Formats: sequence, structure tokens, C-alpha cells
Amino acid sequence: MSITSTFQCCFIALSMGLSFSAAAEDTYKIDPEHTFSSFEYQHWGLSTQRGRFDKNTGSISLDSETKSGSINIEIDATSVNTGSATFDRAMRSSNFFDTDTHPKISFVSDKLLFNNDKLTQVLGKLTIKDTTLPVTIEVMHFNCRFMILYMKQACGANGYTKILRSDYKVGRYVPFVSDEVTLYLNVEAIKE
Repeated sequence: MSITSTFQCCFIALSMGLSFSAAAEDTYKIDPEHTFSSFEYQHWGLSTQRGRFDKNTGSISLDSETKSGSINIEIDATSVNTGSATFDRAMRSSNFFDTDTHPKISFVSDKLLFNNDKLTQVLGKLTIKDTTLPVTIEVMHFNCRFMILYMKQACGANGYTKILRSDYKVGRYVPFVSDEVTLYLNVEAIKE
């Protein structure tokens, strides 16, 4: 092999290495079939009640080497599901989520906190109706792996945060129905 050929091979290899390191952040699209958000609260001191939102979309960017990334999740508030059609209508009304005016709930973050390779917290902003406030998602589980089902890399996580619903103007019936609500996010995302 000539010196010129050797130089060209080394240059190509170096260029490929630079391209790889420059593109270390991967983008994942949220899988709506395996992603849902849910909530729980205390009802008149009698029981814990739960509901969920059936439609969730968004994307995640993740750089595993620098332990950084961003998350953008959009929750369709009109998809609220409590198991009761009557209560679902009440939750969509202006007394609660007012989905005619505010059909989306959003969570955005550009701060992921790791302990070694374990994602432990996600700091971001939650918007419900027209109110945006900082929240911290406590991550209970996080894992990435190659998924034969998709023939692609996928990542998943389970996390939660506690909020006061009155802060977001959905505080009807406080204190009889608890002001504090736990919001759970169960997410799976597929590498694009």
C-alpha cells in the first residue's frame, strides 16, 4: 500500500471517528403503544383514586457518554381515562383540565441527573392549562437495550413527581379531594 493510500485510509477513519463523536447524542421517538401517564390522589380521606391519560407523544435525546439529553413529552388531556365516562367528562370540563381551551399537558427537560450509569432524576417544566412550573421526576427504573421487536435500540423509564393541583388551576374540591397529586410517567422510546 502506498503512503498516499495509507494517508487516505487514515484520513477516512479519522473523519468517521470525528463524525461518530460529533453525533453521540441519539434521538428516540416515544412509543405511544407502550407509554402512558397516570395520576393518583386521595378522595375525601376514603380511598386512593387513580386515572390515566391514554395518548402520549414526544421525543428523547440521549448522550450516554456525557450523561446528558433532553425530553419532550406531550400528553393529550382529552384522553383522560378514569374508568367512568361521567367522571371523564367532568375532568375534561372547565372545572378541571378545560380541554376545549387547553387540550395538551406538556413536560420538557434538558437536565438529566445520573448516578454512574443509572438515571435518577429528570429536572424540567410541567405545563397544565396555562401554568408552567418546575418539577423533578424521580426515576425508579431506567434501561436501554436492543429490541428484536423493532430491530432498533430502545430505552424505557418509570418515574413520578408530586404536584399541588391548585398550583395548576385544577384545585376544585380541595381539601376534601387532596391537593397533592402523584403524576407517574411510564415511557418507552425507540431510536430513530
